[in-house]
Amino acid sequence: MRGRRNRRGVTLLELLIAVTLVSLLAVGMLLAMRIGLDAMQKTNQRFAANRRVLGAQKALYQQLAGMMPVAIRCGGPPVLFMQGTPVSMQFVSSYSLEEAARGTPRLLEYAVIPGEAGQGVRLVARETLYTGPSALGRYCGPAPPLGRPGLEPGWFVLADRLASCRMSYQVRDPETGATGWVPLFRSTIAPIAVRFEMRPLQADLAQLQMASMTVPLRLTRQFREKYADMDDPPIPR
Repeated sequence: MRGRRNRRGVTLLELLIAVTLVSLLAVGMLLAMRIGLDAMQKTNQRFAANRRVLGAQKALYQQLAGMMPVAIRCGGPPVLFMQGTPVSMQFVSSYSLEEAARGTPRLLEYAVIPGEAGQGVRLVARETLYTGPSALGRYCGPAPPLGRPGLEPGWFVLADRLASCRMSYQVRDPETGATGWVPLFRSTIAPIAVRFEMRPLQADLAQLQMASMTVPLRLTRQFREKYADMDDPPIPR
């Protein structure tokens, strides 16, 4: 009986081997979980960056597509309110990021400012409620006042970490019908398109980045165009 009891159980060496094997399995499982969580986090970050790029491009397209031909009077005949330079642009749009196309018109301002820590540039925007032609009086003059874009409340970043960002405007000559791109715009006739020439600060082929884009302007109503009233006689065909 005493010899049979001595043959039961395990030795200290066998116990150490078993504990070591269990520890190795636990460490392996933790490493696999850590690698999987890190990969999921990096994937989510990349998806979020891609969504930001797509969202910024969509916002630019929708806001310019919703441009309204409102008038501004600066001591002379009224002109179309759309002022553009290579680094700034102001216009009124029916599309806003807060209410999309279902809200009230907004006065939109774009500006190109230096990037964080002086690296590259960034494209910022601001939306304010458009209350009528009287709200546009402060934009009379050769240079529209932008204040301090990016520092004052209301400005948000559309595109960041850009090596360069410039805006140009495609116009049509009303006499010859020829089209061309100009760096400055202020006219009674809306431009045909607006081009954003953007170049990323660091090229990364593994994810989406802001690139140059051209947004066509398809206005269904021209500035100061008179439409037929309900009481007017029908137009013969």
